[in-house]
Amino acid sequence: MNERYSRQILFPGIGKEGQEKISGKHVLIIGAGALGAGNAEVLVRSGIGKVTIIDRDYVEESNLQRQQLYTEEDVAEKLPKAVAAKKHLAMINSAVKVQAHIGDATPEVLEDLTRGVDLIMDATDNFETRMVINDVSQKLQIPWIYGACVGSFGMSFTIVPGKTPCLNCLLRTIPLQGLTCDTGGIISPAVQMVIAHQTAEALKILAEDWDTLRKTFVSFDLWRNQYTSLKMSKAINKDCLSCGSNPTYPYLEHENRTKTAVLCGRDTVQIRPSASGEISLEQLARQLSSLGYKTKGNPYLLSVELEGRERIVIFKDGRALIHGTKDLTRAKTVYQKILG
Repeated sequence: MNERYSRQILFPGIGKEGQEKISGKHVLIIGAGALGAGNAEVLVRSGIGKVTIIDRDYVEESNLQRQQLYTEEDVAEKLPKAVAAKKHLAMINSAVKVQAHIGDATPEVLEDLTRGVDLIMDATDNFETRMVINDVSQKLQIPWIYGACVGSFGMSFTIVPGKTPCLNCLLRTIPLQGLTCDTGGIISPAVQMVIAHQTAEALKILAEDWDTLRKTFVSFDLWRNQYTSLKMSKAINKDCLSCGSNPTYPYLEHENRTKTAVLCGRDTVQIRPSASGEISLEQLARQLSSLGYKTKGNPYLLSVELEGRERIVIFKDGRALIHGTKDLTRAKTVYQKILG
């Protein structure tokens, strides 16, 4: 072990004792896209004991621009990302145990996968799953590292139950990004920057160097040369339903999840968002049109043409009809790609 990880052991923040701790730890990575692939590779190269990866998608050609683990062969074989990630990670470090789960990161699935892990890495692409991660983290008292990027913009925050504000607390303070890679595009350096922030924090936690954890919420825009670091200690909310004095973990409750239903006699799925709120259809239409989507709307709804036969009709309350499919998972993926 000493030779393989010798440069890491030489680093004072880790050393031999820290490396031994890292080798006994288990990390759950939720999402195997750009952030997930990068986080997994860094941790596997660092000698983590076990990595569990969950993802519902498969490798497509557009992924290759930034998702560093995957190859053209994976695209040709249409391999699920979790399976492709496991295959490549095994070739990088065969001593690390890698588990792959193909499927949706539902509250039930995440609660089951999270038991016994030391750290959760956020590499998902949608707000709803992050809120589920947040509640699972608080309920089971497991730290997690938030990360997100789109365009040239990225952000990250380390959440330690009982020590820092949770994501639900942060929503009262920081407006989180609503664009996705499918609507705002992305450049690879932004991905790498978020991965660097996430994995640096991960190594601190895995080596149990808690005093050096970053206590700020960081965000940056590489294209505009901007970097911000905000202290978040005052964001802790004692009445927070996720981490407060009387938590109820609202995002684990069935009634607060996105509702999906296949419409009878139609090749259409209806989706209702988990949280209530009003969407600016005019602003959304301008944004999507600028990205090349064909849109048509009125004061009540917006219709967006997608690939093939698919079309999404969005209403002001966030409800949407995804035409051209009866697959609930596919419909949910389309919804989150367009609306974040």
